[in-house]
Amino acid sequence: MTSNNSHDWKLEGDYFEGCNCDTICPCIFLLDPDEGYCNLTVAWHIEKGHYDSIPLDGLNTVAVFVAPGNMFTGPKMKVAFYVDKNANQEQIDALSNIFSGQSGGFFAVAAQFIGEMVGIKSAPITFGMEGKRRWLQIPEYLSLEIEAMKGNDPNKDSLIVNPPFGMESGHDHVIAHSTKYSYNDHGFQWDTTGKNGFYSRFKYEP
Repeated sequence: MTSNNSHDWKLEGDYFEGCNCDTICPCIFLLDPDEGYCNLTVAWHIEKGHYDSIPLDGLNTVAVFVAPGNMFTGPKMKVAFYVDKNANQEQIDALSNIFSGQSGGFFAVAAQFIGEMVGIKSAPITFGMEGKRRWLQIPEYLSLEIEAMKGNDPNKDSLIVNPPFGMESGHDHVIAHSTKYSYNDHGFQWDTTGKNGFYSRFKYEP
């Protein structure tokens, strides 16, 4: 995919993810997924953001990735993208351009591992955070809840530092596990719990 990073854009906020791999997901270290495939959901709450003059503050986006093997060396992934129903068409187009990799930055790199975009939907997205918990709800389609793993010191997070690949390279990833993870859309369906999760702040730009 050819990227066009002539646009002025920036996104920052909070993100979290969950998948069917055991904690810790080996995909973040470029290794094969535990079960031979990885069903990954990534959610972003954009605290502050813009695409040229288009404001993106306060919007939520979600991507569901289906990787039939190693994300980086195996068959390319399929992805479904969900955009906050509160976004207008101009904002939807802007977010689609960013997250598809067409506007450069991290997502232009990630796009090389994607073989098919199975759909883009506008939907009501609930993104919640409290303490060491994160949760996501898209009615009829998706429910994901994760909680940080406890370390020896209860006042410190258990972290992944400097992985070779991650959804956010500028911040350490807090290691978590899912307490609920179900999905049903685009012909894909699963119901998993007690598996891997990560969360952190994020910041993206070209």
